[in-house]
Formats: sequence, structure tokens, C-alpha cells
Amino acid sequence: QVQLVESGGGPVQPGGSLRLSCTASGFTFSMGWFRQAPGNEREGVATLTRIGGGASWYGDSVKGRFTISRDNAKNTVYLQMNSLKPEDTAMYYCAAANSWPGSRWYRSDQWNYWGQGTQVTVSS
Repeated sequence: QVQLVESGGGPVQPGGSLRLSCTASGFTFSMGWFRQAPGNEREGVATLTRIGGGASWYGDSVKGRFTISRDNAKNTVYLQMNSLKPEDTAMYYCAAANSWPGSRWYRSDQWNYWGQGTQVTVSS
């Protein structure tokens, strides 16, 4: 059983930046980030593969502002969030899978492991 531990959330003003980290207790093939605001479904934010040059995919609402990266040696994935907006406020969850979810990466049912979540609040 792989455990995921996230860190890096907190309050930030609009236009600011935050960097989230997630470390897995063991090997994972795919890692990604989701978020969920109160009353909303869990939304796929970003993911990248472990191999093949680490190709990445992003949700439409974060393209151009968020960047996902990975340190395979540390089993850690990062989410650099820039130009944050109030609508980015949510609980952010790290996810990991034993295979590559492919074109269905944004679906939460494609992932095997979840972190406990870290809150991001964007407000002035």
C-alpha cells in the first residue's frame, strides 16, 4: 500500500504563487493532482508520466499557470501554481496510480492512491 503525503498549501493573495509537494512511500508509475471545492466534484488538475520524457497534461482551467514536475529519485511530485485566482481555492489532493490512466487521467476513479489533501485558499 503506497502512502502519499502532501504539503505546501495555505493562504495566498490573488496573483500569488504556491508550490505543493507530494511524496510517495513507494514506487508509483503515474502521479497527479486533483482539487475539490465545497459543493463541487473532484477535478483533475495535472498529471505526468514517469517515463517517456515525463509528458504532462493539464486541466483547461490551469493551463499556462500551473506546472507539474517530478523527482523520480525522491518519489515526489510538485505542483507550481502561479497567477492564482480566487476560483483556485480548494482542497488539493495528490494521486498515484500503478499504470498510466491515459486520456482518462482527469477521472478520479482511474487512480489507486490518494493523499489526505492540503488546503489552498486564494483571497485578498
